Amino acid sequence: MKIISAFAGATILTAALLAAPVFADSQNVPGGPSTNGEWSMESIVTYSDMIKILRDIERTSKGKVEVFTLDNYGKSEQERSFYVAKVGSGPQKIWIQARIHGNERLTTEAALQLVKTLGTGKAEKEVRKILEELTLYVIPIYNPDGSEMNTRTTKLIDDETKEPVLDKNGKPREIDLNRDWNLLDKDEDGEIDGFAADESKAFYKYWTDLDPDFMIDLHHQGFKTVPGTNESTSMSLGVSLAPNGPTLPDTPYNDITRQAQGYVFDALGKYGYTHIDRYTVGDGQYEIDIRGGVTSAMMLGLDYDGLNAEGHTNPAIFFETKGMTREGSLGQKSNGYLTKQNYLGLKALLYGLASGEVEKVDPEHWEDIPHNEITGYSTDYAGTIMK
Repeated sequence: MKIISAFAGATILTAALLAAPVFADSQNVPGGPSTNGEWSMESIVTYSDMIKILRDIERTSKGKVEVFTLDNYGKSEQERSFYVAKVGSGPQKIWIQARIHGNERLTTEAALQLVKTLGTGKAEKEVRKILEELTLYVIPIYNPDGSEMNTRTTKLIDDETKEPVLDKNGKPREIDLNRDWNLLDKDEDGEIDGFAADESKAFYKYWTDLDPDFMIDLHHQGFKTVPGTNESTSMSLGVSLAPNGPTLPDTPYNDITRQAQGYVFDALGKYGYTHIDRYTVGDGQYEIDIRGGVTSAMMLGLDYDGLNAEGHTNPAIFFETKGMTREGSLGQKSNGYLTKQNYLGLKALLYGLASGEVEKVDPEHWEDIPHNEITGYSTDYAGTIMK
């Protein structure tokens, strides 16, 4: 069944990735291995690594994987190309993006492992079903400049001078690309401040041409514990526009997003990943209702510069894996465990979408995913809104 697409209104990745799926042992630590202590960037996939890995996968996939750039749509602020891996031949189009925040690095490895498995792995039942029913468009690094700088944000560059654009304080202007699909914010002159970065414009244009049916966004987060326990959360499952929240009350996306995350929660539990909760902020009492993020803009059918005049929309969800390089909190022992968690979650969800099993999940199963009592919503348009 087709997913609802509208509503009313320079170290190469380890040999394990290039050969067979081999991951670090979980060590039986709640929430996975500790990510405290020393960490090394040498084992993390760089932008140039990603390109080589994608080309290797494409070459060995015997036509199953197509790798291309979005150069016709634009390049990054520092003029790097955006890479997409297309795999599958089904009618449902799935957009998967990783590393919109440049320092959230293990998401790239999970995305590459997924492409490799589907393109060059054994034709097991789940893989065949995914390839028959879905066509995936995988973006392993959304923010190549931030990835190279190991920063959450990217910097705006003047097209003529090639120097950083300065803010009112004389400092280089930095943009969070996951708040840039936004027509709400105004700059100092009262002009719309969204789509400030070249990255945002290029990916938005591509989205309006592709019209995907579903979107999955991969992130990292800081340390937290599963509500009601003292165990470290290994992954949080989220929806950027809170189901039945202020922005999208009583719409079909409230069901499909909750069903999808409920399905992932159950699937990862069967794999032994049991330290999973719902994504919340504050002291765990607020869900987010963010309108300026990429996932939200897709669900809202954002029309920028008349490029989405037909009003295409699609449901979207996100995963938040623990540990971030900006905190020095990605440890070597944890990398394999956390990468595998993302990979297995992605693969399970894709099979659930391809097989129709996601649509059989009770949307209210969302309430079974551990979370504190929700007392309000954290927004980017009206502060905190209490229930």
